[in-house]
Amino acid sequence: MLAKYWKKIGLFILIIACIFNIMSRLVNKMSLKEELEASATYVEQQKNSENKNLDK
Repeated sequence: MLAKYWKKIGLFILIIACIFNIMSRLVNKMSLKEELEASATYVEQQKNSENKNLDK
């Protein structure tokens, strides 16, 4: 009986996994402000490290 419905069972499992993945990303999503601040901090650190390397 399982062999008869394996495509439907696989599709159901795939849909559940996709929904779980999307929901976990939405719950753990950073706000735009936090992402922009993190990006700005990273760029500043890269510039500082480049300046230190050029000064040596």
